[in-house]
Amino acid sequence: MGIPRKVSRRPIAASIVCGLLLAAAALAVADEPLLAQTQTTAAPQGPPPELSPSQAKSNSISSWFNPSTAPFLPIPLIDTDPYSGTTVGLIPTVLVTNDQGEIRRIIAPDVLYNEYFGYGGHGRVFAYPSANTQWSIEGGAKQHVESEFDGEYAAGLLRQDAWSINVSVIYDRSGSGRFFGIGNDSCLCHESNYTDQQKYVQLAIGRNLSHTWQIGYVFRPWQVEITPGHIPGIPSIDHTYPNAYESGDRNQFLNRLYLTYDTRDDLTVPTRGTQWVIYGGIASATGVANANLYTETGIDARHFWKIQRDAVLAGHIALRYMPHTSDLRLLPFWALSSIGGDRAIVGGDQPLRGFGAARFRDRDSFSASLEYRKRVWSLNAFATRIELELAPFVDTGRVFAASRTDPLSHLHWVGGVGVRGIASPFVVGYVDVGYGSEGAAVFTGLAYPF
Repeated sequence: MGIPRKVSRRPIAASIVCGLLLAAAALAVADEPLLAQTQTTAAPQGPPPELSPSQAKSNSISSWFNPSTAPFLPIPLIDTDPYSGTTVGLIPTVLVTNDQGEIRRIIAPDVLYNEYFGYGGHGRVFAYPSANTQWSIEGGAKQHVESEFDGEYAAGLLRQDAWSINVSVIYDRSGSGRFFGIGNDSCLCHESNYTDQQKYVQLAIGRNLSHTWQIGYVFRPWQVEITPGHIPGIPSIDHTYPNAYESGDRNQFLNRLYLTYDTRDDLTVPTRGTQWVIYGGIASATGVANANLYTETGIDARHFWKIQRDAVLAGHIALRYMPHTSDLRLLPFWALSSIGGDRAIVGGDQPLRGFGAARFRDRDSFSASLEYRKRVWSLNAFATRIELELAPFVDTGRVFAASRTDPLSHLHWVGGVGVRGIASPFVVGYVDVGYGSEGAAVFTGLAYPF
């Protein structure tokens, strides 16, 4: 809950699921002539002729490029992000499924090239032992600037036990950060670039009062270091915003309490029900109870209406306030409320899919999204069932400095469409294209945006 943004898995996850869809479609098309030929064959055929050694070797090599016989799926990685630029590469993916065709593990290393940060590679495993427990681990680096490690474990997801727990251990050094100044009217012309190095451990413990109600606590010791940017053609933050830039590590200790009401029929692919989260927290600079930086309070709500057998209307709204800050000059810009990007994080970044991540920052924020999720195609392939979904959407939101400000005034608007690949019950990959006042933006990721 409320985990800060991590970018390492976003293009990989969506590429895996979308690559499955493309490979499955190609396999289905390729199988049609074979099926027709089999049905029109009048008499049984004799044993196949023996192959020469050279023919056998050729067939063995060609089997690596056939999705139905390859030891892994050679999925192409093609990603365009508003801030990270273009990334291309290859993801040799291994899927492990159970007898019901459900994906239980994804093993997906990669090799890639990014236009800003050069060549790189990663190793990763996503594991889904049961509907109640999931874990993942991944790490890697690029030739310049960027490196990451991400380990996560979650148990009690179904809230059938007395307790639920989520643990994250994160190291992320990203060179694609952007800062445009503070305020709802910050100008694109004031863009600056910075390198963001984050290290944190997050522990979330929830006491399940029932299957519907949960009360919980989040603790996150968080270290962030902002250093000059390296992207050519974009001014570095230390030159453009010397007052916002501060060298050295900044430590933050977040303590948050939350109350959740959740009636969704599924955690990964919900089709009906609602989720409400009300939270409040306090962040300190040097310890749990002293040198307070700010307090926070907010609400996050999601609702899902199944309006047809294969169509769902999904809505999301979030409001976050920072009612107290010890001194705005002591509060780092990365701790402010923000909108922009493709993810709705409880107590964190909120989506505005025509703009890059955290495009607008200030003390308080409002965000709302509505999308129509329509299943348009499905088939069985690679021992699992794969479905394609189209999702036109609308996002809106704003940031503001005073709690008395009307959150519904001076809103930014975005319209767009998403393409989602679903391998139930645990995997959703998406590609969302949004258009706002500053042009178009393309995002990829794992799980629904909200």
